[in-house]
Amino acid sequence: MEIWHNPRCTKSRAAFGVLDGDVTVRRYLDEPPTAAELDDVLVKLDMQPWDITRLKEPLAKELGLADLPRERAKWIDVLAANPSLIERPIVIHDDGHAAIVRTQEALDALISRNRK
Repeated sequence: MEIWHNPRCTKSRAAFGVLDGDVTVRRYLDEPPTAAELDDVLVKLDMQPWDITRLKEPLAKELGLADLPRERAKWIDVLAANPSLIERPIVIHDDGHAAIVRTQEALDALISRNRK
């Protein structure tokens, strides 16, 4: 598995703490995903880029994302250029599934999936 991790985020640290040793860490702020990688992860998440965007961040407001037309490629480009706007943590399972694990329930489901 791989975790897109921000060590300053409590949710990300919690997920990493549970997955420690069983996961490859990608500090996505230091090593931002490309547009192609974001597109791939979005397919695995079965989500759209606006679904994983931190719209309450000052940068999102500065960029006017609330009013940006819902054009997938444009939003992916925005996230690739501004990785701090990507919701975290994202965990990509070896079986091709991905999840945003911000809740204990999501983390439990991911761990259960890993044990199968």
